[in-house]
Amino acid sequence: MWLLLVVLSSLLRIQAWKGSLKCFLGALKMEMTEVTGVSLKRGSLAVEGSDSMAPAEEAKRQKVLDSCLPTVQDGLEHGSPPTSGHVPGPPEAVNAGQGRKNSDVQLEEEEEEEEDGLSEEAEEEEEAESFADMMKHGLTELDVGITKFVSSHQGFSGILKERYSDFVVHEIGKDGRISHLDDLSVPVDEEDPSEDVFTVLTAEEKQRLEELQLFKNKETSVAIEVVEDTKEKRTIIHQAIKSLFPGLETKTEDREGKKYIVAYHAAGKKALANPRKHSWPKSRGSYCHFVLYKENKDTMDAINVLSKYLRVKPNIFSYMGTKDKRAITVQEIAVLKITAQRLAHLNKCLMNFKLGNFSYQKNPLKLGELQGNHFTVVLRNITGTDDQVQQAMNSLKEIGFINYYGMQRFGTTAVPTYQVGRAILQNSWTEVMDLILKPRSGAEKGYLVKCREEWAKSKDPAAALRKLPVKRCVEGQLLRGLSKYGMKNIVSAFGIIPRNNRLMYIHSYQSYVWNNMVSKRIEEYGLKPVPGDLVLKGATATYIDEEDVNNYSIHDVVMPLPGFDVIYPKHKISEAYREMLTADNLDIDNMRHKIRDYSLSGAYRKIIIRPQNVSWEVVAYDDPKIPLFNTDVDNLEGKPPPVFASEGKYRALKMDFSLPPSTYATMAIREVLKMDTSIKNQTQLNTTWLR
Repeated sequence: MWLLLVVLSSLLRIQAWKGSLKCFLGALKMEMTEVTGVSLKRGSLAVEGSDSMAPAEEAKRQKVLDSCLPTVQDGLEHGSPPTSGHVPGPPEAVNAGQGRKNSDVQLEEEEEEEEDGLSEEAEEEEEAESFADMMKHGLTELDVGITKFVSSHQGFSGILKERYSDFVVHEIGKDGRISHLDDLSVPVDEEDPSEDVFTVLTAEEKQRLEELQLFKNKETSVAIEVVEDTKEKRTIIHQAIKSLFPGLETKTEDREGKKYIVAYHAAGKKALANPRKHSWPKSRGSYCHFVLYKENKDTMDAINVLSKYLRVKPNIFSYMGTKDKRAITVQEIAVLKITAQRLAHLNKCLMNFKLGNFSYQKNPLKLGELQGNHFTVVLRNITGTDDQVQQAMNSLKEIGFINYYGMQRFGTTAVPTYQVGRAILQNSWTEVMDLILKPRSGAEKGYLVKCREEWAKSKDPAAALRKLPVKRCVEGQLLRGLSKYGMKNIVSAFGIIPRNNRLMYIHSYQSYVWNNMVSKRIEEYGLKPVPGDLVLKGATATYIDEEDVNNYSIHDVVMPLPGFDVIYPKHKISEAYREMLTADNLDIDNMRHKIRDYSLSGAYRKIIIRPQNVSWEVVAYDDPKIPLFNTDVDNLEGKPPPVFASEGKYRALKMDFSLPPSTYATMAIREVLKMDTSIKNQTQLNTTWLR
């Protein structure tokens, strides 16, 4: 009877299957301290709900967008991360001052003009149709060395990210404060123009000005007639053009007895990326810092959307860390010489975004400056008893979890990213090219399949590139490079891929080695420090001696990611490192590469992480669609917190905890549920009844 109920319950979920898969797959793309969109359910498939909009709501959303979006599309929103699914982590950093490396101006301009040419619906359909195939070819935790647990409690089932609102991330800044959106007011500044700048121009005038600003036509200027001519009206039009279209200058001209405001380019294309210095008050900090609240958008997507609405380049934004798509996230952003007034105006235009807590500062933000992230996570429909939950959460609070690199570090396709990284370190460039471009098993978008087939047939990069409507993916960038530099110069061709993405491959290999070695270390010596282990004193690693072993705990022990500037433990695990790298045709004593970018210095990483600020509660609920806690926006709108009944159809575990940077919340939740977090494992549990 119980089995029949499970099957019936699971069959009901199929109705939302296709709409859910895009979120299910996309959630694995996050990096560092973010959690994948995996449904952790024992014995039955539990994909996330699609949270799709009703037609009326979608129409309303489109109406709002149409009233705010520039008419001419520049492709920034749809061209956000320039990677395909098998590249974990963010694309090229967009911090202020960073530009493209390894690509010439022509390629850059081509990418700016490019449109994806694919609708989200079409992508969703393809992913849904090929999802069953993906089940057969993905990685499991065992494949990447994730094999151990630290706790002894019995595991239980739960659904993670059934709704993206079940997963909220608040950034912890360098001062230790948790970022919250709690103030939408704009700082009073006498230098700001009036609110009329947002309405004085017609839609047609905005379109013409944007085309001029983005060099979309051959016009050298745009003239706007001043109706109801007054000095005040002319001033507002001047201010509107200069503030809404950075890079344009204005002047007043008399033509046949009528007054015109003429807009023209002040400094060519560079003005787009470098707002005019003289338009910014000297007494005001050059950077406007703000808190960004976003729903179901990753950081790179969000930056691209903001830059599109503001009509500026994405590289004038900076931030401390990237955040997940399949979540609600709150983080600090800084932008160069854009006023809080303009940013606050976006709150009237954008759905699923809120900007607030504005301030002007002298400096941008830098990647890595954050102290970590605070997570609020709901695991719905849990099966564990209250005692099981109590044991699991007490263990997480008191002992912690193994600090493994999560599955998203290694990609979601049949060619793991660590294999590409290993080939780079081996200097096997033909293999690097083949691993990225060759046909592969498992689910992929149709255009990528056609591109790979063309490559396998002709080995003609130009012909394969023509099969790609989206050329900003890694495959497209590599094929561009091969077209430019030729098949005999794969190194330079590979260099066209943004540096951050190239380095992700070799970092993935380091992570693969680290995971395997930590599992061996825990298997060999358990959860206590032993002589020969490594601990950090400041930034320097030192060995634990026999007489000092009682002065340390397992939470002090670190292990190295392989490199030329690290030391290895003085026990059996040292030889295990050497054996693993030797088997991969790498020399552990010489981790320097002929190409400096690919030389690995190494680093140290704690093997056990104990989360901070851990709290939890089990709540009962009847409606799976209701939110189980308030967000920052809910609080701003004065919504009362949810009230729970003493009994309900379902039970949920609501968890709060803080983690340092570069740790994976996936691995903390894995420790609580005792579940394999890979897509392959979660789906193969359920393939029988899907057939």
